[in-house]
Amino acid sequence: MLERLFQLKAHRTNVRTEIIAGITTFLAMAYILFVNPSILGATGMDKGAVFVATCLAAAIGSVLMGLIANYPIALAPGMGLNAFFTYTVVLHMGYSWQVALGAVFISAILFFALSIFKIREWIIRSIPLPLRSAIAAGIGLFLALIALESSGIVVANQATLVGLGDLTKPGPLFAMLGFILIVVLEARRVPGAVLIGILAVTVLAIVFGYTPFGGVVSMPPSLAPTFLQLDIKGALNVGMISVVFAFLFVDVFDNSGTLIGVTKRAGLSDEEGNIPKMGRALLADSAAALFGSLLGTSTTTSYVESAAGVSAGGRTGLTAIVVGALFLLSLFFAPLAGSVPAFATAPALLFVAVLMASGLAEIDWKDITVAAPVTVTALAMPLTYSIANGIAFGFITWTLVKLLSGRGRELNAALIVLSTLFVIKLGWLSA
Repeated sequence: MLERLFQLKAHRTNVRTEIIAGITTFLAMAYILFVNPSILGATGMDKGAVFVATCLAAAIGSVLMGLIANYPIALAPGMGLNAFFTYTVVLHMGYSWQVALGAVFISAILFFALSIFKIREWIIRSIPLPLRSAIAAGIGLFLALIALESSGIVVANQATLVGLGDLTKPGPLFAMLGFILIVVLEARRVPGAVLIGILAVTVLAIVFGYTPFGGVVSMPPSLAPTFLQLDIKGALNVGMISVVFAFLFVDVFDNSGTLIGVTKRAGLSDEEGNIPKMGRALLADSAAALFGSLLGTSTTTSYVESAAGVSAGGRTGLTAIVVGALFLLSLFFAPLAGSVPAFATAPALLFVAVLMASGLAEIDWKDITVAAPVTVTALAMPLTYSIANGIAFGFITWTLVKLLSGRGRELNAALIVLSTLFVIKLGWLSA
């Protein structure tokens, strides 16, 4: 049955590898189970209900991706989108969290429509191959920054923006140990190197008392406080148009960027960089965003941490199904899932960053009209802490450089239209 559903032999994988990959991806993104309730809880939402909504949204989204598209890409409420939901829409603009959920629902409907009519597919196929490589590399650099920050190796510095953390503390030491372990195991071609690295660091941290063992089982809280509590009528207010557009805009390009980066790393795209079954993948993640808003959480999106599972050998939707199952189990094993510290998953993200940055080797660096937009794209993602911003700067730079260099024939309608929209978004809607 599994062979028929996921075509394991055709993808040169097996059930054991897919399970290991699913566990690896889950451990790399399990932090969302605790971060999302904390952020959304600041709006007045019940944290217990948000925890359950996060688990269910991630499970439903991942299963949809696995069954519909057969891709090893997991979904969960997106980081960045949850911060925009809380700190901009609710706390800054003054809307209730119910209205904010209504805006998420409306943006998800529009998102779904874009996928049904293949507008998103047309957009992604219009991205030049060098920009796709830059997006993959940029996501890798973004993951690296997240890993270095979460482990305490890189810290904020008022004078220089970022600086070196205290390397004598447990977090940085364990993270560096885990990274070296993963690289060495991978070099020796040990199966599941990333997963082994995560678990080894977690066990050591618990044994030496740096990470508390949170227990095993707890009953899940009630979902009632957030389930179907969205205010769609309130979200139809004229003042919410820019909010709905922002949710839609970021979701479309965060999802697209992740889809391009992860499928490229998994070797699932063709020689021209096109993604087979892309329409199905877009349909799956847009449907997941819709379900998430009904459950009571901010926009559900594809996770770049899926690349961790890909590096562990995940190649089919069975990986995503495993992730979905683990999120369902997390409803009852929240204390156990919480025992994995951030500095244990950071080495996996840093290792994946190394792999994804290799896409830059495919760039024609002698062509400055290609090299410049690629560099801008890759650097803007980590330095603005946003995949969407990196894509925006990349599109604008690519279009202007080609046009002003007398090479406008290399542009297509989608690039020109999207670059114009990006200028409007960055210049006016961000103000």
